[in-house]
Amino acid sequence: MAKKPNLENLNFLYPIIIIVVIILATSAFVIVDSGHVGVVRTLGAVQPEPLPEGFHLKKPFLDKVEQIDIRLTKAKSKSQAASKDLQTVATQVTVQYSLSGPIAPLTYQRIGKRDIVAATVIEPAIQESVKAVTAQYTAEQLVTKRAEVKQQIQKAIENFISVTLKDKSVPTALKIANVAITDFEFSAEFNKAIELKVRAEQEALQALNEKTRRVTQAEAGYQERKLSADGEAYEIEAASKAKADAIAREAKALKDNPQLIQLRLAEKWDGTLPKFTGGDAIPLINVESLKTDN
Repeated sequence: MAKKPNLENLNFLYPIIIIVVIILATSAFVIVDSGHVGVVRTLGAVQPEPLPEGFHLKKPFLDKVEQIDIRLTKAKSKSQAASKDLQTVATQVTVQYSLSGPIAPLTYQRIGKRDIVAATVIEPAIQESVKAVTAQYTAEQLVTKRAEVKQQIQKAIENFISVTLKDKSVPTALKIANVAITDFEFSAEFNKAIELKVRAEQEALQALNEKTRRVTQAEAGYQERKLSADGEAYEIEAASKAKADAIAREAKALKDNPQLIQLRLAEKWDGTLPKFTGGDAIPLINVESLKTDN
């Protein structure tokens, strides 16, 4: 006769069976987050095809999925270097980049996750590039030629990363979107020298402006005096010319009209006859002689 199963033992196994089923069910799928790709590792071996974002089935207990962020991110690094004029310059550079999704499994296999890529590829590229470019410029040129310096640093960073990725056989593992120089820091002595230079330039400019103002005022005064003198000379010349014209006209009138001479004589005679002593006779006046004298 068959032995009946013990119901108490079955009641004890039910919760274990349910837990095992849940574990199997949850380990049989994975959800890849947005902005990520899934790198599948089967018993430690990286599979070549990445999983796009969304729901995916996988082999329970055998597959493990690494979530790789492929969104745009940034890596910052501060580097100290010597300029061409041997000034110590601390430069902070920010690189914006993103990992390439299609080759994320190979990048993960050859280099690692995104933080490892930043630490082993991008930060060394920033350090070496900043030192190489900074040595080509003086400290002052690093400020006045900031756009040119940024372009040179970006080019050097891209070349460094390209060589590194080629050595790892993942030349297109990441894309650089932008390189920004966020800060230049110089020594206290250099900052003091720049301050003194700027102050000297401002004082020189102020002196030049004052000199220009005085010269302008002097030239204005000279022009004013010249205009005044020219006006006076013009008035004198005009008066002299008018007087000469009047004399010429009167001389011509006297020449053409002899009677006018008698009129002028009459106008000048005050009616007093000349007086003589020694006789009572009134002398005769020679009018022709008077005309000749006048």
